[in-house]
Amino acid sequence: MSFAHVIPPDDEPLHRQSPHNIEVEQALLGAVLINNEAFYRVSDFLEPPHFYDPLHAQIYEKAAQLIRLGKAADPRTIKSFLKEHEKVGDITVAEYLARLAYEATTIINAADYGRTIYDLAIRRSLIVIGEDMVNIAYEAPVDMAPRDQIEDAERRLFELAEKGQFNVGFQGFAEALKTAIDMAGAAYQRSGHLSGLATGLDDLDKMMGGLQSSDLVILAARPAMGKSALASNIGYNIARAWRGEQQPDGTIKTVDGGIVGFFSLEMSAEQLATRILAEQAGVPSSDIRRGAIHEDQFDRIVEAAQEMQRIPFYIDQTGGVSMAQLAARARRLKRQRGLDLLIIDYLQLITGNSRRSSESRVQEITEITTGLKALAKELNVPILALSQLSRQVESREDKRPHLADLRESGSIEQDADVVLFIFRQEYYLKNAKPKEGTDEFFKWQAEMESIAGRAEVIIGKQRHGPTGTVELQFEAEVTRFATLAKEDHLPERYD
Repeated sequence: MSFAHVIPPDDEPLHRQSPHNIEVEQALLGAVLINNEAFYRVSDFLEPPHFYDPLHAQIYEKAAQLIRLGKAADPRTIKSFLKEHEKVGDITVAEYLARLAYEATTIINAADYGRTIYDLAIRRSLIVIGEDMVNIAYEAPVDMAPRDQIEDAERRLFELAEKGQFNVGFQGFAEALKTAIDMAGAAYQRSGHLSGLATGLDDLDKMMGGLQSSDLVILAARPAMGKSALASNIGYNIARAWRGEQQPDGTIKTVDGGIVGFFSLEMSAEQLATRILAEQAGVPSSDIRRGAIHEDQFDRIVEAAQEMQRIPFYIDQTGGVSMAQLAARARRLKRQRGLDLLIIDYLQLITGNSRRSSESRVQEITEITTGLKALAKELNVPILALSQLSRQVESREDKRPHLADLRESGSIEQDADVVLFIFRQEYYLKNAKPKEGTDEFFKWQAEMESIAGRAEVIIGKQRHGPTGTVELQFEAEVTRFATLAKEDHLPERYD
């Protein structure tokens, strides 16, 4: 436009001005003032704070308010909401509004103008974050650890990166149909043709359709039921199946399987790696630690270790991690290496962020589960969080767990999309062995044989699917879960 900028040029040539484009702001506002339809081309992503010039932000805000009320937004209607006699250079605000509309040409480029304004606002936000980092680093209070500043900066950067999507709002049915077909095509390419991540346990996948993006999945059980084993089995299966394709922009898109992040808050990384190595090699971890292995077992360990080195499975073994630290590290992993599944072992070992949470354990768990659900949506990945069950399970004759058995169950049950329980009757029956030679012993022995190596995964809650029980095979020596072979699928036996 030919008239003067609202912002006068800086008198100090050495001072770098923040990124902005006054002419584009003027062009967009002019387009909106002559045809209010232009507003709807940018309203999904463009907000008043994105404008560099304060007056432009006010004009856009007033225009938006009028248009959303179904009224016309033009120089005559807007000027009464502004200080119309205030000077803008050598003209009044009222004259400036009239000139914006007079100089405007078309609304065809309104969306492009809006994106330019938004992009420049993002660059200014980056500058603010950078300046804040410098200032806080210089003037940080004594009780503020550098790690806290890093995590705060990462959070702000990630929020900035995730905002400003231009594909929001209503879309035509044809476009929605195309998206659905693309999703079906992606599911067809995945293992098991599932819409979510295949756990590698066929019967469980059939009930759940895999692990769905943005879902919070709680896996709960009493100690010694195999929570960590099942979680590591699922994580390893997904990481081993990972397959990616390079996109035109150089990024890698996951086509099958997934990149897995595992927060091992109880076990060290070495302990978890040994357990997974035992699972995959079929060698008890106790034998691996003692070196009590044969040559063929050693060969299987070497082969499993070579495969483990190639898969995208990342472990964070930090104990006592806070919800804020966990979220920051998950964001960092997604940004640097990608992330398709986050596993947390286990939920009760996370600490809350607020002072209120320290006053009550129930409040703290509520804050953590709410934070995990929000993180799953933010990262658009499933989060599998392990949880302890209360001791009241042990006092019942039927020790199969229920939703009410979850510790601090209210918030966990409410925030979770899926709740899974592990139950192994064999564990309890083994501890009730009667005296050998008695009738009770033979009855016990027959029952032990019928349930040996079996585990139940009880789907206690599933927001988008059925509940029920899935039977799995459990190899206790190597803590490995697998799909249970059905009797009618077993090969024919010959005596």
